[in-house]
Amino acid sequence: MNESRINEIETVKRILENSRVIALVGASPKPERASYRVMAFLLSQGYQVIPVNPIKAGQSILDQTIVASLHEINESVDLVDIFRNSEAAGEVVDEAISIGARAVWMQLGVINQSAAQRAVAAGLDVVMDRCPAIEIRRLGIRSA
Repeated sequence: MNESRINEIETVKRILENSRVIALVGASPKPERASYRVMAFLLSQGYQVIPVNPIKAGQSILDQTIVASLHEINESVDLVDIFRNSEAAGEVVDEAISIGARAVWMQLGVINQSAAQRAVAAGLDVVMDRCPAIEIRRLGIRSA
């Protein structure tokens, strides 16, 4: 596996600087949940964030309509941000590959090496066990 495309600072910066449309899988409408707080931060930074949650599909989070799956998104997705457990992340990565996403990002505590390998093999950039909100602040990234 090309480890150099997973978690390197250059990869993290490239993803955050070049992504405009982010699908946030595992989005929650509960303000106390990390996915809600990260989504609010990403929106405040100028990213378009599409919440994905099959149980809450049709509802909205932060004025963004929730879709049931990545396949329901009718535009190109730059980044799939995954708020699911490590095992469930594999299926989400496969779906991200199938829709032609450019990158996948597994949140803090989410590590799935085999899914990461599949994503890299398909040409996607991969970040695991990190939070984009933390990295944006740490690296001083600005969305276009």
